[in-house]
Amino acid sequence: MVGECLVDLNGRFKLVTGRTLIQGMGKERGKFTEEYLKEISICELDPEDMKLLSIVEGELIIVKTEFGEAKLVAKASTRAPHRGVIFIPYGPVASLLTSPHTDGSGMPSLKGIEAEVFKG
Repeated sequence: MVGECLVDLNGRFKLVTGRTLIQGMGKERGKFTEEYLKEISICELDPEDMKLLSIVEGELIIVKTEFGEAKLVAKASTRAPHRGVIFIPYGPVASLLTSPHTDGSGMPSLKGIEAEVFKG
């Protein structure tokens, strides 16, 4: 059902952001290339979480945190198992979901952010 929160352990996922190899190669070709833009618009989930939540690879999902929300393309992670953890590559989309606060360090926290996943 569209807009229905997909719940796992305690209703939350932990969001982790980071770089990917494809993203790095795409960045070298340009941040406005189709390759780069596709790579920063994905959300990797554990395949078992995808089954439990009836999400299929390539489907649009909404990821929501206390800082914002974004529509992303669901992708089965090849780094499984990591139940309850979602991964989004660094970029403008990930920035919508992470805290702008740096606690004086100059660097925001980009890992372990509580998130909800909805069918998009």
